[in-house]
Amino acid sequence: MPNLKSLAKDTAIYGLSSIVARFINYLLVPIQTARFAASGGEYGVITNVYAYVSILVILLTFGMETTFFRFMNRDGENPEKVYSTTLRMLATTSLLSITLVLLLLQPISAAAGYADHPEYVGVMYVTVAVDAFMCIPFAYLRYQHKPLKFALLKIVNIVLNIALNLLYLIVLPALRLNPFGIYDEQFTLDVAFVFYINLTCTLVSLLLLWKELRGFRFGFDMAVCRRMLSYTWPLLVMGVAGQLNQAASQILFPYLFDGSLQEARAQLGIYGACIKIAMIMVMITQAFRMAYEPIVFGNAKDRNNREYYAQAMKFYLIFTLLAFLTVMAYIDLLKYIIGESYWEGLRVVPIVMAAEIMFGIFFNLSFWYKLTDRTIWGAYFSGIGAVLLVIVDVLFIPSHSYMACAWAGFVAYGVSMLLSYFIGQHYYPIKYPLGQMAFYTLAAVLLFGVMAYGRQTLPMALSLALNTLLVVVFLAIIVKRDVPLKSLPVIGRRFK
Repeated sequence: MPNLKSLAKDTAIYGLSSIVARFINYLLVPIQTARFAASGGEYGVITNVYAYVSILVILLTFGMETTFFRFMNRDGENPEKVYSTTLRMLATTSLLSITLVLLLLQPISAAAGYADHPEYVGVMYVTVAVDAFMCIPFAYLRYQHKPLKFALLKIVNIVLNIALNLLYLIVLPALRLNPFGIYDEQFTLDVAFVFYINLTCTLVSLLLLWKELRGFRFGFDMAVCRRMLSYTWPLLVMGVAGQLNQAASQILFPYLFDGSLQEARAQLGIYGACIKIAMIMVMITQAFRMAYEPIVFGNAKDRNNREYYAQAMKFYLIFTLLAFLTVMAYIDLLKYIIGESYWEGLRVVPIVMAAEIMFGIFFNLSFWYKLTDRTIWGAYFSGIGAVLLVIVDVLFIPSHSYMACAWAGFVAYGVSMLLSYFIGQHYYPIKYPLGQMAFYTLAAVLLFGVMAYGRQTLPMALSLALNTLLVVVFLAIIVKRDVPLKSLPVIGRRFK
């Protein structure tokens, strides 16, 4: 059976790098929300454009990341040929799509609402096409179990991004210098600089992957390509539908909001800034996925794997609930990550975090159809979730603004999770410890309720003290029930 300690170690490396990178990336939020006030709507433009980006990444990778792991570990497949074929497929689609978008840039920009700024669309599309291609070299690093190199490259990208944002959004404007370092009292900062910076960082990352790009030399195998495309197309549908659950609200919001475009972008900016605080859950899920996916496919034939999946699910839930309580305990401190003009949207944070926990559970459940090659079910579940999300958005954004976006994601992920569980138990039954999972969920909900009451009735210092105590209580429950101190390295020696 796969080793939970191995999973924990790889998750810790991916997670630490993800947390460090995300923490550094968080610095973009105070920089950008300080430079662009909520009322101006510029951060709403950033939120809206990046929502399109998240969908485009899925389209341009068309499920090949998961397909890559499946075929690299599949009997009868040549890993070198699989890697080279995958690289060539994504390189071709990325280059062709860049050419097409640049040729049709004006009408595409107009359709997205940026007819006056086609450079927003052009620059970000080139960036996302290169990012989509790079997902395969990064997946290859994971396949080779090189989390340290993976982490280093990701962190370099983020540090460069922060440095350039500081330079172009804070330092140069303060010195009245234009982008070329020339004094210009009339120079005004445009949000396009955020997109140019992103493109620069992406191209630097591509150059740093030059060793992995030597995989092109193994050639292209049409038979492998056909087999991979047959496996991956349901994953593409599932991926697009799943990402719509995260991004559709930000795309649809300007069209559905009952007010001016300027006001819509301002409200969307508030939502986009506040959900950054909730992204700790995305980091945990992403770190878990990066470590878990290669292990699952690499040990698919192990007779004891179902017990492993059940335990992995339980511990995923435990530690995401702990993360949820920790964030909510210190929300009054974490809010300083974003500009004060955005604080009114903090009420979306617990809703979005709860939705992300359900998305992580949905990801854990997804292996039953990936391992049995029934990937079409993933498309069904995500598609149903996406339809529900759009319905909630259409019905409630006009009257409830960005709160409708938060609840739409909650509904979409919740339904997708439940459908995957019940149908999965028919095709690939796994005895998940539902009673233990329910206990931890109920405990977290009760502790969160006490935190919310204390935040409303107590001075901030007392509220923070109470919340700290409640987090410690939850940790004590975990240690008592599932992670005894004697099982931990170094610390455990004192309890043996």
